[in-house]
Amino acid sequence: MPMHPDLEAAMARCPLVAILRGVRPEEVESVGEALIGAGFMMIEVPLNSPDPFDSIGRLARRFGDRVLIGAGTVLTVDQVRQVRKAGGRLIISPNTDVDVIATTVQSEMISLPGYFTPGEAFAAVKAGAHGLKLFPAEAATPKVLKAQCAVLPDDVPLLVVGGITPETMQPWQAAGAAGFGLGSALYKPGFSSEDVGDRARAFMAELS
Repeated sequence: MPMHPDLEAAMARCPLVAILRGVRPEEVESVGEALIGAGFMMIEVPLNSPDPFDSIGRLARRFGDRVLIGAGTVLTVDQVRQVRKAGGRLIISPNTDVDVIATTVQSEMISLPGYFTPGEAFAAVKAGAHGLKLFPAEAATPKVLKAQCAVLPDDVPLLVVGGITPETMQPWQAAGAAGFGLGSALYKPGFSSEDVGDRARAFMAELS
């Protein structure tokens, strides 16, 4: 399946997904503003955050015409529908659940499931995934990614997620990573929007 045009446009401008695990609705807009000000085009609110659908709705209403807003840690078909109702367009999972992927595609949303093995990756592509997230990257290496890139479809971008810092991006990019999902090195509960903006700019500076 060709890359979703909205995903392709976002990736061309900034192939980084901000993962705001633990973000609260009352702070999410200021954090989103800081990220977008730094150049980010994709923001994910994991569903194990406080009141995640409230946060997704706030982001979607404020920024959804400019950037891709969605949910992470999406594990069920019902959660896909709840994200869509809240205004989210990105569905990101830690696993390869073909029903979640298929429902996402049928709902005209963007599917970025997690995978670790080639078998999982091909199952996700067959189900219609628009991109893939190698997770957890801490348990893999750039050499593993390079080998996977050699056999997976060229039009399916591979994002690397898990433990990524600005200092560790370059080897993954050289191995074929199309982008990254950024978690605790970018945002943790307690970080101010200024902290997040500074960290976002540090990641942007390392894009090749």
